[in-house]
Amino acid sequence: MTIKLLGEIQSYHAHVYFDGPEQSVLVDTLRDQIAERFSVLLGRRHDRPIGPHARPMFQVAFDIGEFDRMVPWLMLNRQGLTVLVHPNTGHPRRDHLHDALWLGEVLTINPDPFLVEREAEPEAVAVPNTQPKVLP
Repeated sequence: MTIKLLGEIQSYHAHVYFDGPEQSVLVDTLRDQIAERFSVLLGRRHDRPIGPHARPMFQVAFDIGEFDRMVPWLMLNRQGLTVLVHPNTGHPRRDHLHDALWLGEVLTINPDPFLVEREAEPEAVAVPNTQPKVLP
């Protein structure tokens, strides 16, 4: 068994999933609350499944230093929504399928053809939301 080094983790993503009109309202509220509180990069809301994700969702990209605040806050405030949190190591298949954690229901991730393993590449530097506001 090969030990993976923590230094492989370049950043994190949280994917917040929703389904149906009631959860649609909850996800907008949660997105606003994240924007008000955290130095993160908020992805736009996708109202249909996209990429390997089987449900509509939005993504939150955050730095390693934000993990210890962001993830516990999501644990307590996710309003029953399902959240996938995964590291970004340059190995997207492994990151999403094997090294991730789930808050709530575990959903199916469709790795093919979206999560192709490749040589480790640095994650693009995300410009954080340093002046919290919600983007459309």
